Amino acid sequence: MKIGIISHLKHPIIAPFAGGLEVFTHHITKELQLRGHEVTLFASSASDPVLPLVPILSDEHYDTDTGIRIKSRDLPSEYIAEHHAYYQLMTKIDAYQFDIVFNNSLHYIPITMANIISTPVITVLHTPPFYELGLAIAAERQTPVIDYVTVSAQNAKSWSGYMKDCPVIPNGINLDDWQAYLYPADDEYAVWFGRIHPDKGLHLAIQAAKLAGMKLKVAGGIADPSYYKSHIVPLLNDSIELMGLQDQRSLNKLIGGARVCLVTPCWQEPFGLVVAEALACGTPVAGFRMGALPDLVSKETGILVEFGDIEALANALKNAMALDRMVISAYAREQFDIKIMIDRYEQLLESVADSKLDAKHAIS
Repeated sequence: MKIGIISHLKHPIIAPFAGGLEVFTHHITKELQLRGHEVTLFASSASDPVLPLVPILSDEHYDTDTGIRIKSRDLPSEYIAEHHAYYQLMTKIDAYQFDIVFNNSLHYIPITMANIISTPVITVLHTPPFYELGLAIAAERQTPVIDYVTVSAQNAKSWSGYMKDCPVIPNGINLDDWQAYLYPADDEYAVWFGRIHPDKGLHLAIQAAKLAGMKLKVAGGIADPSYYKSHIVPLLNDSIELMGLQDQRSLNKLIGGARVCLVTPCWQEPFGLVVAEALACGTPVAGFRMGALPDLVSKETGILVEFGDIEALANALKNAMALDRMVISAYAREQFDIKIMIDRYEQLLESVADSKLDAKHAIS
C-alpha cells in the first residue's frame, strides 16, 4: 500500500521522544516500511531523517531542551502555524495518490477537510475529546467520511458521545528494545518518567516517594516551565534526582534498576506507554486508578489507588516492590507486543482502502 501518515506537530518525531505519541508515530512508520509499504510521514522538520519525512512545519524555533517553540516577533503563533501547515497539506494530499491517509495529528483541520479529498482517511483518537477536535468530529459525523479507531476501551468510552463502539487497537511497544531486569539495582530507588507537565502529576509522585522514604529518580523534559517552577522546585531535596531526557538504552537501565515505577496521571489518560515500558523492564507499577491504567495493570504487575490519595500511593509503592519481576516481564511481552498492534493497524488500513476503492468502482 501507499500510505500517508499525518503526525502531530507539537514535537519532532525523533528520539529521545517527548512523549508516547512521538514513540507511536516513529515505530508505526518504521514498521509499516519494513513490511514493504510505501510510507510518507508528514511531520515537523527536525524529525528523524531516517524516516520517510516530508516536513510541513519548521523546527527552527523549537527548543529541544524544553520542548517548546520559542516565540519571536516574526514567528506566527503555534496555533496559526499548525493550522496553515495542515491546511496546505490537505489541499494537496490527493496529489500523492495514497491508498490511505493515516491521521495521527490530534488536529481539527484533517478532520474538517477530509470530505473535500478523495483519498480515504483513518483517524486514531489518541486523546479524550477536547474542544476543537470534538467540534470537528461532531460536524464530520453528520456526513461521515472518516474511519476512526482508538487506543483503549477507556478512550472509546470517552468518545461514546460522538460515536458508538469505536474500534480499539491497544498500543504496543518494541519489546526488543526493552531488556527485562529480574533484579533491581543495589541503590534502592523508585522511578518516574515522562513529560514534566501538570497532566502527568510528578508533584504527587514526589510527595508519595517522600512519604514512603524512598529516593525518586525522575527522567523527562520540562514540558511546562510554569508548573515546574511552582509545583516541582519547592518539593526538591536530596532524595529527588532529576535526570533529564534519557536515550532509550539509558532509560531502560534506569527503569529496570528501580524497585518500582510511579505512574501518576491527573487526567483520563487514554493509554500510557510508560506502563508498558516499565512492565517490559520487569519493574512493578504503583499508580492512580485513572484513565486506561486499570486496563493495563493487573494485580500481579502493580497496585493502583484512588487519584490523589498520597498516603495510599506511598503504601502501594512499598507493597508493589514485592511483586514478581519475572511474572511482570512475561505479562508485558504477552500484552504489549508492537507486532500485534502493527498487524491490526495493517489489516485496518488495507480493509478501509479496499472498501473505499470498491465503492468508487461501483459508482463509476
